[in-house]
Order: sequence, then C-alpha cells, then structure tokens
Amino acid sequence: MSPVSASTPANPLLPEQPDARTRLARAAVEAFATRGFHGTTTRDISTAAGMSPAALYVHHRSKEELLFELALVGHERVLAMVRASVALSADPVEQLGVLVEDFVRDHALVHTGARVINYELAALSEEHLAEIVAVRHEIDLAVRDVIDRGVAAGAFHTPDAHMTALAVLSLGIDVARWFRDEGRWTPDEVAVHYRLLALRMAGAEGGFEARR
Repeated sequence: MSPVSASTPANPLLPEQPDARTRLARAAVEAFATRGFHGTTTRDISTAAGMSPAALYVHHRSKEELLFELALVGHERVLAMVRASVALSADPVEQLGVLVEDFVRDHALVHTGARVINYELAALSEEHLAEIVAVRHEIDLAVRDVIDRGVAAGAFHTPDAHMTALAVLSLGIDVARWFRDEGRWTPDEVAVHYRLLALRMAGAEGGFEARR
C-alpha cells in the first residue's frame, strides 16, 4: 500500500542548516532518484555531499541502512500527517477529503524523496522492509477506517472499503512519480483534483469543495 516523502530544498525531513548526516541524506535522495539504489555507489553519495569517499560509513553501516532511515522517517512523518488530517473533523467525508488533499500535496511538494522511499523499497533487507511495511499498514488502516465509518453512516457507497483505501493511497503515491516542479499544475491544484477523485471513488454524494 501506502506511502511517502523526502526531497531537496524544502524537504521537511531535513533541516535548513545541514549537518554531515543531513548532507549525506540529501545527496542520497538525489542520487537514488537519478541512478536508482543499485546504480548509486557510496562514493557517489559522499562526493555529492562534499565529503570524503568513506564518509558515509562514519554515519551509516551501509548504503542500505541509509535508504532504510530515509524510508522510515518519511513513512512515519506521513503517518503522523494522515492522523492529524483525520483529527480535524468528525465527518468521514471531510476527513477523507482533507486527508487526500494533504497526502497528495505532500507527495507533490517532496516528489523526489517520495519517489525514492516508495519505489526503491525492494532494495531493503527483509527486516528493514518489514518495519516499513508495518508503518504503511498503519497508514492504510487510517484511511480504511475513515471509509468504513463513511459507509456505515451512509455517506460513502463502495462495495469494498479496503480496496478503495488502497486505490486512494496508490493514486496519491503515484503523484511522486510523475509530478515535476516545472509542470502544468501546482501541488495545490493536484491536491484539490485528487480530493474530488477520491470522494467519487468512495461513492460520496458531496464534500467535493476544497478546504478553505
């Protein structure tokens, strides 16, 4: 299922005044996004961070551990964001609308990192992948709970809340794959349109207006 995020200048995961670990993380995100995990060497990352070729091993046991840390921080941040979005209202329609807007906007704003931590997971060890999958499952459960409650209240009409939740999250994650800063739409425009798509997928009869 679900998702995440880490990118460059405005990356909320990484401080504005980077220390060595943050510089390595930023360099890794860019390198993984450009070359893929397996096409990136530890020397590529360290050099891009302006450090010696062996610098990565001072802070991380391996390139895989660095990817895992990026993925874990990103997924846990998205989980917190999803829960905060849901907490803004008691109405399932509004909850789903706000959640999708926030989720999609985030994946557009930090699309480079989101692309890395969602599409390079196969490179993780079995143990590390299991930790990320567990967080993704919590994100999935949060969305599914909103849809389940909407169905129970008669606000949503969908035969399979679980499949709908997966579809909604998959659409949002895919934004990180195709979104570009110089493209036709802004993150806000994409978020508003995806709100409409998600609510229609859930069978809502209203709530299509974007959050003010």
